[in-house]
Amino acid sequence: MSYVIGITGGVGAGKSQVLSLLKENFGAEVIAADEVGRELMEPGRACFLPVAELFGPAVIKADGTLDRQKIAEIIFQDKAMLEKQNAIIHPAVKEEIIRRCRSSEARWIAVEAALLLEAHYEDVCDEFWYIFADAETRRRRLKESRGYTDERIRAVMDSQLTDEQFRLGCDRVIDNSGSLTETKAQIERALKELQAKEEN
Repeated sequence: MSYVIGITGGVGAGKSQVLSLLKENFGAEVIAADEVGRELMEPGRACFLPVAELFGPAVIKADGTLDRQKIAEIIFQDKAMLEKQNAIIHPAVKEEIIRRCRSSEARWIAVEAALLLEAHYEDVCDEFWYIFADAETRRRRLKESRGYTDERIRAVMDSQLTDEQFRLGCDRVIDNSGSLTETKAQIERALKELQAKEEN
């Protein structure tokens, strides 16, 4: 029986690093909601036709796939279209994640989704982990890895849950402000605790 851990946290906290550690060191199956969403928007998959119908023929490229860049530009300027797209994609992604969790034989499954708490993934996950990094570390990472400006960093951070909200909504905090070795040690401790709890 798999144990499903929901991974969440603010932008720049290093959720991808934690997922890599879980996969490479502890054999966890990793499911990222963004990737599932991208797959479901491919031709022939669940979200392709509804999204194509929502945005119209202008977003279909010559090869028959959706023009993500064009869609991103539209939803960036039009909140209503963003909400309509989310109403198509989010339920389909959740359904696909549930299907994958049920069919998996992995001991640990890590599910990462930006809106894990807001989209009520407690019916998918056994517990939630909040990946924390202090604001200064997050800013530095976003500048180095994504080339974000201070203005963009502020806008993205302001649009997400606060540290307090993440802590209230999650069962465990993994502090990813330091080295990967320190983060790995925290993950190892957490998984050992969970294993002990399940064996008792």
